[in-house]
Amino acid sequence: MGDLVLAVDQGTSATKCLLVDAGGAVVAKAVVALGEHYPQPGWVEQDAEAIWRSVQQAVQQCLAARPADRVIAVGLSTQRESAMVWRRADGAPVTPLLSWQDQRTVALRDRLQGEAGVAAAVRERSGLPLDPMFSALKLGWLLDQVDPQCTQSAAGALCAGTVDAFLLARLGAGHVIEVGNASRTQLFNVHDFDWDDELLRLFRVPRAAMPQVVPSLGRCADAGRLHASLQGVPVQAVMADSHAALFAHGVYAPGRVKATLGTGSSVMGLFDGTGVPHPGLCLTVAWDSGSGPVRALEGNIRAAGSTLRWVAELFGLDSASAAELAARSDSAGVCLVPAFGGLGAPWWDANATGLLSGLTLGTGKGALLAAAVESIAHQVADVMDAMDASVPGIDRLLLDGGPSRNPHLLDLLSAAIARPVVHCTDPELSALGVAHLAGLGAGLWDWQALHALPRAQHQTCSTRPVASMHAARGRWAHAVRQSRLGSSPPAISSTRGTP
Repeated sequence: MGDLVLAVDQGTSATKCLLVDAGGAVVAKAVVALGEHYPQPGWVEQDAEAIWRSVQQAVQQCLAARPADRVIAVGLSTQRESAMVWRRADGAPVTPLLSWQDQRTVALRDRLQGEAGVAAAVRERSGLPLDPMFSALKLGWLLDQVDPQCTQSAAGALCAGTVDAFLLARLGAGHVIEVGNASRTQLFNVHDFDWDDELLRLFRVPRAAMPQVVPSLGRCADAGRLHASLQGVPVQAVMADSHAALFAHGVYAPGRVKATLGTGSSVMGLFDGTGVPHPGLCLTVAWDSGSGPVRALEGNIRAAGSTLRWVAELFGLDSASAAELAARSDSAGVCLVPAFGGLGAPWWDANATGLLSGLTLGTGKGALLAAAVESIAHQVADVMDAMDASVPGIDRLLLDGGPSRNPHLLDLLSAAIARPVVHCTDPELSALGVAHLAGLGAGLWDWQALHALPRAQHQTCSTRPVASMHAARGRWAHAVRQSRLGSSPPAISSTRGTP
């Protein structure tokens, strides 16, 4: 019997592949970088064929280090909300993949938001605020381009979906989507756990174009198309990347919250359905491991690590040098609100604009870099305020992702949320989480053994003066209000027929 799980994490900037042994250790790893395209301001696209090739290449490189005959199961973790359209007959993409960061549908969102009761109905049914980040607006826009009369999509000749659905189609699973990813499309009813006819009608996406929703755990494809030596090995688990990171932290019940820090950030915790969620949080499906869908609350931050990279590039610095200078510097009252594509949770204001406040003639690059790092801590703290209003007794925040390796940021975060932060130093937590779920399904672990797997963690408790952080939080709140002053949604019309 094999004793390894192969996990693929298909992300925005790279596709990663891990081999995980029965002790939970990573024994091999491969990374294949990916690029993005920016055809117009606010437009962010990726090449779907390049994504598929990157998955195959990452698997090939990873298996070069260990024999494939030891692999018992494959897990697949993917970026969320990104959307595309492909042909059912041959799986060929007919559109680019529109990234979760893409903002071309802001005007479409504004038109719908201007219609009485629409935003509230979307929120009630999908659990998500009406926002361009989610898949529904993107899928509607794409179908406008390739199938304006909905003839092909209504006949099922065109498939609309997310990255996991596209990759599963390439793996021979047919047209299916994992339930956690489905819950991020804004076309899925988070209460009934199925596609919602009213939402499909509203966004003008035919049901025939949408995939069949399947659980996170259960054999859904054969891994042979990833690598010939994996023929007969089941693709045992599929998860959305942020959900997989929560699973890797060992959060199997409500009460703990994690923040995945990357290009953006996802702050997420399981939700038992009691109480009323804060309106700035999303209600979503975390996973279905065979006992039915488990729901979660989440706040999504659009710009986290990307903010520091942006300021670093302005000064011709690499990210490491920029982070080091930021840690040695004082923001001196400067606030940077990184609303490059609007603000996400808890504001959900796509019309907010990026803003720098508190500038003086003495402001230098160190202060701007410090403000960029502080903006990550402030945004996470804003979401944690909403979490505290929804889930009682959160005593710490679990962290993962590249920026969470920055000790200066960990200290800022701990001070901003007034409690410890616990950094999980295990690499590639999204891949590790879906490996855990796949290994559970393959019998490599049971729930008790899974919970007992070692997790490398480091706790930080800030000693910053409470008064200074309170003042900084006040300046930040004022800057956010300023960034949102110009929000004034335009009205547009659409020419595509309703399916």
